[in-house]
Amino acid sequence: MAQQHLDPTDPMAGAVTGDALAGYLRAQATEFLRALRLHRETGGGTANGGSEESVDAARALRRSARRISASLHTFRPLLDTDWSEAIRPELAWLSGTLAMEHAYAARLERLLLALHRLSGAAVLPAQTGVAGVPGASRSAGSGSTDASPGSRAGVGPQKGEPAEAGPPAHPAATPERGNLTVGAAKAGALLERQLTLARTRAHSTALQALGSSRFHAVADNIAVLASEVPLTPAAATADLRPLAAAAEERLTDAVTALPLVTAGHPYNAEALIHGLSPDPAPHPQDAPWHQVRLLLRLHRYAREVLHGDSGPVDVRLLATGQSLNRHRDASEAAAAAAQAARTPRIAPATAYALGVLHADQRHEVEAARFAFQQSWERQTVGTP
Repeated sequence: MAQQHLDPTDPMAGAVTGDALAGYLRAQATEFLRALRLHRETGGGTANGGSEESVDAARALRRSARRISASLHTFRPLLDTDWSEAIRPELAWLSGTLAMEHAYAARLERLLLALHRLSGAAVLPAQTGVAGVPGASRSAGSGSTDASPGSRAGVGPQKGEPAEAGPPAHPAATPERGNLTVGAAKAGALLERQLTLARTRAHSTALQALGSSRFHAVADNIAVLASEVPLTPAAATADLRPLAAAAEERLTDAVTALPLVTAGHPYNAEALIHGLSPDPAPHPQDAPWHQVRLLLRLHRYAREVLHGDSGPVDVRLLATGQSLNRHRDASEAAAAAAQAARTPRIAPATAYALGVLHADQRHEVEAARFAFQQSWERQTVGTP
């Protein structure tokens, strides 16, 4: 979908109109329907998550749902208000529901690998999963993005995006913990129990969601979108660039509000503040960074609408996104370690190991903020 080339004397020269938005939404809706069909054909409803192809197809469903929802948000003045406001929350529900199983698998893998690293244990052998959690080894600590390999599901990653790590279909044996300390081994076993249970529940929830009337209503709306986009009459001649620029401005404002000066200094310990708070809620300082991650996604998707497949790949934009994904992963892993440490009647050695693990992941949060600050500053000044 290339940009339109118009007469230079025309005030709309170089403009990208509603036709580009309609084409983008139709393409994403088609990808959604293709992924849904393949998910059903490859056994996505089986108890253990189905084949690797069905896992890729489910990831493609999430990717398309996110892009459609983001575009409806960014370009909402050009779309039928009632329709877009009704379907956007449903797409967010679907994307969030389908993401949870992978998130728990990746979190467990990240924490178990961190325990081995902190214990000075030997590097784990290559494996396809952890503790019955499918394919966690491909995802932990990788800063997963919203793209997906999807090749076996018939849907490939978006141009210029790294492939999203995801759990393969077949679990492997639990990593050996014989060379860990007693506290670390018991901490790992506790995390396996808690996060595997959470992953199993998330899988069941996803299966129920995909079989619900609510999901079928979403799929019906997407099927209509694949052939007919409800644009306003003004969209045919409206320029999309100001709306895309507004999305970028919201991102810039949110980044400006971040403590980038502090994040620009390594080992500043800012991420450890509130570490001993009795409040089990997530760290309040993480919320602005998570918001920037969402705004960066909106900005990137708006660029896709404007430039399509022929658009330039902004490597620095991808780098900042990867840093924010790492930030999210480490923040959630730290919260899981803290939650496990609150388990009643655990041994002091286990609680100590979980405390060290929590601090390690909060340091990872700090490292991700530093990496984001470095990438963002390079992007701002325009250096290679």
